[in-house]
Amino acid sequence: MSITYEHATERAEAAAREAEGAQLDNVRDRALRSEAAWRKMADQALKTEEARRKREADARRAREEREETAGAV
Repeated sequence: MSITYEHATERAEAAAREAEGAQLDNVRDRALRSEAAWRKMADQALKTEEARRKREADARRAREEREETAGAV
């Protein structure tokens, strides 16, 4: 299962809220570590999604160029 940017961001926000409301230092620290990890996953998911969109756009352009070239012959 791949993690989407939206999902990871939601989980990071939930962890931030948990840290904010924590009474105990160890619970706050755990929630802050969780938030940091989810934000890192969100950043990676965003980069992955952007790279996929670029690959798809490049493939679409290449296909259109091949079709134009084939039609011109």
